[in-house]
Amino acid sequence: MQALLDVILPVFLVLAFGYVAVWRGLFSDAAVDGLVRFTQQFAVPILLFRGISTLDLGQNFDPRLLLSFYSGALSCFFIAMTGARLLFGRSWEDSVAIGFVGLFSNSLLLGLPITERAYGPDALAPNYAIIAIHSPFCYGVGITAMEIIRNRGRGLTGTSGAILKAMFSNALVLAIIAGFVVNLTGLPLPGALSDAVELMARTALPAALFGLGGVLFRYRPEGDLRTIAFAVTVSLVIHPAIVWVTGSLLGLSTGQFRSAVLTAAMAPGANAYIFANMYGAAKRVAASSVLIATTLSVLTVWVWLALLGH
Repeated sequence: MQALLDVILPVFLVLAFGYVAVWRGLFSDAAVDGLVRFTQQFAVPILLFRGISTLDLGQNFDPRLLLSFYSGALSCFFIAMTGARLLFGRSWEDSVAIGFVGLFSNSLLLGLPITERAYGPDALAPNYAIIAIHSPFCYGVGITAMEIIRNRGRGLTGTSGAILKAMFSNALVLAIIAGFVVNLTGLPLPGALSDAVELMARTALPAALFGLGGVLFRYRPEGDLRTIAFAVTVSLVIHPAIVWVTGSLLGLSTGQFRSAVLTAAMAPGANAYIFANMYGAAKRVAASSVLIATTLSVLTVWVWLALLGH
């Protein structure tokens, strides 16, 4: 148990520091917004660029790994979306936003540090393979579904244009594309630039975790508790369970299996709220789901780590 606490608690303590700092007025809302903007627009994209540009694509982009993880993610999108519509009578726009909560696990800010602390830096290659297409895949699914619903009668051209514009204005997507370009072309980075990228990448996770804690302070639960409980269950229980089954059936290696299940077991990322806020749909459900699931994942991640034999 102590080993599990040593893996999980440091990550969530950094997040808690951000939460408490904002709660006690030691860190302003404006400072949180600035920190989040720095991490989302600069530090985290550079971290992804570095990871993708140096990744052994032939060894780590195993179709079985991606199929295991993303079949679970896509299944949970449809489970959460149809459940919100049929069980709770939400509008289709709200239902898509709630589906996005089930789809978008926090693969980067929680998945990377917890996997690294559990299994070491050398265990992160499968994580980077998953993360490489995580934002494009999730935003592609969510934006496509939402734009189809919002643009009824607009036609294929108009809907496709809206989808592409939304995706290619995302800094994470652009950084991933740049990482693939450098990786596939073998383009060397000058030494000074490479060192600068390394310095920026080191700031990404701790700064992002602290900022996420500050953001979560704003997302105190208010109503819709049955819908929130449903979305949280899909994210923390059903998603990793599906990945566990598919990963076992497809015969993933031990390292791939651990990374896939752990990443699926992460709470919804703040992007779940960003997506809901972008469309003005189910914002309270998305925000509260992020907060409650992140809090509960201290325990649920411990259970999944124990099941993985840590």
